[in-house]
Amino acid sequence: MFSIPRPSRRHLLVGGAVGALALATTAVLPSTNAMAATGCAVTYTTNSWPGGFTANLTVTNLGDPVSNWTLGFTFPDGGQRLVQGWSATWQQSGSAVTGRSLDYNGSLGTGASTTVGFNGSWTGSNPNPTSFTLNGTVCTGGTGTPPTTPPPTTPPPTTPPPPTGTTPVAINGQLRVCGLNLCNQYGRPIQLRGMSTHGLQWFANCYTDTSLSALADDWQADLLRISMYVQEKGYETNPTAFTNQVNTLVDKAEARGMYALIDFHTLTPGDPMYNLDRAKTFFANVSARNAAKKNVIYEITNEPNGVSWSTIRSYAEQVIPVIRANDPDAVVIVGTRGWSSLGVSEGGNSDEIVNNPVRAENIMYTFHFYAASHKDNYRNEVQRAASRLPLFVTEFGTVTYTGDGAVDTASSNAWLDLLDRLKISYANWTFSDAAEGSAALRPGTCAAGTFTGPSVLTESGAYMRNRIRTPDNFPTS
Repeated sequence: MFSIPRPSRRHLLVGGAVGALALATTAVLPSTNAMAATGCAVTYTTNSWPGGFTANLTVTNLGDPVSNWTLGFTFPDGGQRLVQGWSATWQQSGSAVTGRSLDYNGSLGTGASTTVGFNGSWTGSNPNPTSFTLNGTVCTGGTGTPPTTPPPTTPPPTTPPPPTGTTPVAINGQLRVCGLNLCNQYGRPIQLRGMSTHGLQWFANCYTDTSLSALADDWQADLLRISMYVQEKGYETNPTAFTNQVNTLVDKAEARGMYALIDFHTLTPGDPMYNLDRAKTFFANVSARNAAKKNVIYEITNEPNGVSWSTIRSYAEQVIPVIRANDPDAVVIVGTRGWSSLGVSEGGNSDEIVNNPVRAENIMYTFHFYAASHKDNYRNEVQRAASRLPLFVTEFGTVTYTGDGAVDTASSNAWLDLLDRLKISYANWTFSDAAEGSAALRPGTCAAGTFTGPSVLTESGAYMRNRIRTPDNFPTS
């Protein structure tokens, strides 16, 4: 058992199969009383699989600035249904679909564009719509003259070959965000389930070849969250050493076919801007070093607290381009207000994010909870937010928000059943032998070096191992 200083865990306040098929249809929209005669362009792109699809539409204003818009089209097949949408207010009546702009994307200057989308279901067939309207006007050409050449199309990408391995990374490959979901290389929504490290400065001996093999093979985990504290005797004391430690764990996760979630674990102070320069330096280094890997996900700030969503958003929009400069394809996860509670722990909710999202692609938003402290009101907000935002639970506990106490089995079951149903990925706090109820391993386990068998697991560890070991659903077609 270790005798080391540990910060109190604070967290939230109590309170025929088709794989990745891409098609595009472009239409030029004529003038309305809100735009010049040159109109605008709409591109409709889909990723389809048996029974479901994700559609993304890019609206580009080619005329005078507009202050709001309504986009309309008709599904060609009667079995197509809109399930859930984002970045617009969507409605379907029969086969007719409309999307109305929101406050944040209604104003489009000349040449500006915005992207909206939705998830849908289909039976029978799933053809793309070929005609659109803008503010009620049929899209027949820039000045009302039908185009003389067929609309351009984007050829479908090469479908990835069948997986040759059985690990999570071998099956799913490079992940991306498609609509509201985390999707694999085949464009299919998936859920990752795994564990978070504790602070690397205190529990380095818990993350060895032996322990990570136990996590990958015995627990059958998909994900290792690498929790690198920035303060609390962490990164700021020796940036090079901590960066190297993170990179080593990325390699170890990759060797075992697990995804590695690199967590820039900011906590105190709660303002991420305090660590902006450190974040830029750290993520420039790790994204350059790991850009060729398919197993890396970036979590750019752990639990912002005591600051506005606009501050968190500004931080994200400065850090994400640093990652994108080296690694344009990796998923990036953005912390949310109120200790990553979507603002709930500070009296807010997800509306602030929906109305003012981070201006970046391929991102998700963080939610954290501790099952014994955060119950129905938090679950209700997650269910509400999940219909509008792509979410990733990068940290949660089966105990109280302090990280200690007894396992709340009923609340933990309710939470994980919800996350499973919504296909929201998660990492449990913690894969460590800390002397606290949230730890998965009994005190002294890491020093002893044996990580399998029921004798090394705490109540929380036994519970989480049983949940994680249930079979994954990683569709490839």
